[in-house]
Amino acid sequence: MTSKLTVTTPDGNFDAYVAMPAKLPAPVVVVIQEIFGVNAVMRGIADDYAKQGYIAVCPDLFWRIEPGIEITDKTEEEWKQAFGYYQAFNVDKGVEDIAATLQAARKLDGANGKAGVVGFCLGGLLTFLSATRTDGDAFAVYYGGGMNNYVGEAGKIKQPVIIHLAGNDEYIPADAQAVIKDALDDHPLTELHFYPGRDHAFARKGGAHYDEKDAETANSRTAEFFSANLA
Repeated sequence: MTSKLTVTTPDGNFDAYVAMPAKLPAPVVVVIQEIFGVNAVMRGIADDYAKQGYIAVCPDLFWRIEPGIEITDKTEEEWKQAFGYYQAFNVDKGVEDIAATLQAARKLDGANGKAGVVGFCLGGLLTFLSATRTDGDAFAVYYGGGMNNYVGEAGKIKQPVIIHLAGNDEYIPADAQAVIKDALDDHPLTELHFYPGRDHAFARKGGAHYDEKDAETANSRTAEFFSANLA
């Protein structure tokens, strides 16, 4: 079953897509979008988490630019739009909106109080920053672009984080990955996984760089991670 959640902030309200599991009570997983908005791919990911037994909530974090943005990665024009949204996006406000989403989602009927965050691309960066700035219980980061610029916040991590990085990521080059590895490899609450030969968004079904085997491996690791930390 799917529905809509309205999240309230001091700056205004925004909507989130909600997919409910078959059994309640259940933990929450907040699913953080890529640069294409809350599109069919993100809703599908939320639906998959609901099938795994979570209340999945996917907030419209581009609402401050334009509510309801929903594009694909299939055309050059849409890519131009997506990068325009990315450049206009306020990362700090986005993390504040995730904190508000966590608060609202924990109040949903059937939520058991536990809440994790998973994000992809821009959402991966926002998930990492959520680990340093919000009260979520577990965080799963998929190829978070720009993470290397924020690893100085690693000392603020208080709950477990799992991070998936593509070995040949065009947006997170080797030097940036080295910065991430140096800062987080020995952190007691983080685990890093590297996928050699993969490119950015290797876990996006239908995407140009999708790799079924490594996507399944990453998703299985995340499933085990959430099962261990959101029980």
